[in-house]
Amino acid sequence: MDDRTRQPAGGPLAADQSADTNLFSPLTIRGVTLRNRIVMSPMCQYSCHDGFATDWHLVHLGSRATGGAALIIAEATAVTPQGRISADDLGIWSDDHIAPLARIVNYIESQGAVPGIQLAHAGRKGARRTPWNGSGPLAAENGAWPLVAPSAISFDNVSQTPDALDTTGIDAIVEAFEAGAKRALAAGFKVIEIHGAHGYLLHEFLSPLSNARDDDYGGSLENRMRLILRVAARLRDIIPDHLPLFVRISATDWVDGGWDLDQSVVLAGRLKALGVDLVDCSSAGASPAQAIKLGKGYQVPFATRIRADAGIMTGAIGMITEPHHANDIITGGDADLVFLGRELLRDPYWPQHAALALGATPSWPNQYGYAVKPVGR
Repeated sequence: MDDRTRQPAGGPLAADQSADTNLFSPLTIRGVTLRNRIVMSPMCQYSCHDGFATDWHLVHLGSRATGGAALIIAEATAVTPQGRISADDLGIWSDDHIAPLARIVNYIESQGAVPGIQLAHAGRKGARRTPWNGSGPLAAENGAWPLVAPSAISFDNVSQTPDALDTTGIDAIVEAFEAGAKRALAAGFKVIEIHGAHGYLLHEFLSPLSNARDDDYGGSLENRMRLILRVAARLRDIIPDHLPLFVRISATDWVDGGWDLDQSVVLAGRLKALGVDLVDCSSAGASPAQAIKLGKGYQVPFATRIRADAGIMTGAIGMITEPHHANDIITGGDADLVFLGRELLRDPYWPQHAALALGATPSWPNQYGYAVKPVGR
């Protein structure tokens, strides 16, 4: 591996945060420049058939690019059919998936935003109904497929019990992530994020709540990190040096005895050493017993701690809704990017409105000039 790929590229850390850094400061990571610090978080839309992106995805993702976000990350995209959360998930297990994704990439870039994609495998939390159909596990007669996980432990008492992956199966998972990344690059995505959060497969290996293995992939922290580190190393090897690699983690399971922030700091340091550029700091999803302490910016401290202790760029996420709050996260050195989810569902033009609120210049498209030009002009 080239030594350059082992270094986090671009992006100030807390110690050298410039005085004029704010929500609308550009950020260069490797060879990619984001026009501001606002990211559209990957959010499942459950609107595919056989994994193919549709016009819904073009409009959904494209409108947030028009709305002024700097980085648009497509939803959790399954690297195998078995790795889908639902039968309606976005997929990237076939070359046929590339063309519809490339159409979306082209539009996002035409609006001055950067296209990203999150590669994922649902593990034991797959084969489920869509949220508007109850979100529960599919029955076999309704199309459920066999699930895999680190151990034969179901997510809850109504979910399917997965098959424990053997080493051959684990190798196949790594290869599927590699193949998915190659297809993402072929479609033109400029940022790839590995989904290691929310109780899905890579997180399942990390958490003692779902990983009861006694081989090289279970038990010690080093062993439980092995799979996600293998995936990150493989992807960093094939992603061009000028393009960033992100990893989303759940910084804590919110369950005693589960994955926690201290372990996340160790993992982030190991990811940095492999050339991962940013850790996207979410939480939870590994257990129905989780006890989350919700509140404004409740996950921001995870990004702050990981940024400081692991020396890697971070993204903050979770109940960030107000422009001044988002700005404070950046100006205070708590994170390098803010990832907005539900707020961008409610308001695709949140970045434009935030720019006005913070005294910055919105990036409205010319076509909207009649509506947004100053009164009297």
